[in-house]
Amino acid sequence: MIQDVEYLMEGGRAGVLLIHGLTGTPNEMRLLGKGLHRAGFTVYGMQLAGHCGDEKDLLQTSWKDWYASVERAAEKLQARVDHFFVAGLSMGAVLALKLAADHPDKVAGVGVYGPTFTYDGWSIPGYAKRWGFLLHAFKKLNLFQNRVFNEHPPYGLKDERLRATVAASMQSGDSAAAGLAGNPWASLTEMLELSAKTKRQLRQVTAPCLVMHAEEDDIADIKNSLLVQKRVSGPVEMVVLRDSYHMITIDRERRTVVNKSIEVFQGIVQQRLTKAASRQTLQDIFPEYSPVRAVKG
Repeated sequence: MIQDVEYLMEGGRAGVLLIHGLTGTPNEMRLLGKGLHRAGFTVYGMQLAGHCGDEKDLLQTSWKDWYASVERAAEKLQARVDHFFVAGLSMGAVLALKLAADHPDKVAGVGVYGPTFTYDGWSIPGYAKRWGFLLHAFKKLNLFQNRVFNEHPPYGLKDERLRATVAASMQSGDSAAAGLAGNPWASLTEMLELSAKTKRQLRQVTAPCLVMHAEEDDIADIKNSLLVQKRVSGPVEMVVLRDSYHMITIDRERRTVVNKSIEVFQGIVQQRLTKAASRQTLQDIFPEYSPVRAVKG
């Protein structure tokens, strides 16, 4: 049974839609959301279709269902704000980029955290990297559709204490807390189809992008972010993290992710206000606005 764990944090007239990854949960974006909210943003931590239930729930959905849920969430948040941002982790980053490509007139900026077009990080078994293309053939032939690629340490986390907590949650079967313990092959195929389509659309992304990736990403090699940097049409600020693995929104450098996101998104709002020659100020957009202060704790 799917649990509803998405969240809406009411703030000012600039809002950020947060998108989690495949088999993940809105909780992996919650610390980032809290930081953005403290800085005055309205934050919507959405829940992808089919997620936060069991494998059967996920297998009943396709990438088109996941993206449709992103578009619905975007419409919900856009109705509340004047400046709309979208940010995602892993596959969520791919979905964020697709939204920006499809709706360039509505997206002010994009947070691209550990984008995952392919699973090619250092912890991914060699056979999975070499034979991933066979997933498409298996789908067409309806073969092995009940198989699952099980997660294994380090689970995208360099912080060992946090890793142990997440592993315990996944193995307990509570997917709403830390996501599923494995990736169904059929869902991986859907993700690859989404990735292929989004790659072809990257030139359509004109909004400024903050791209952050761990140098030692165990799930998705940094080449995934370099692809974004190379292909999108809008300006890109690239930040390489040196003390994290894949889950950068909750790992050791999570404060850096929060602070940089606040800095970049507030800067974009200021540029938009200046360009529009508006009488509005950041004080009007963000309640109790003050310059970015480092997030502690």
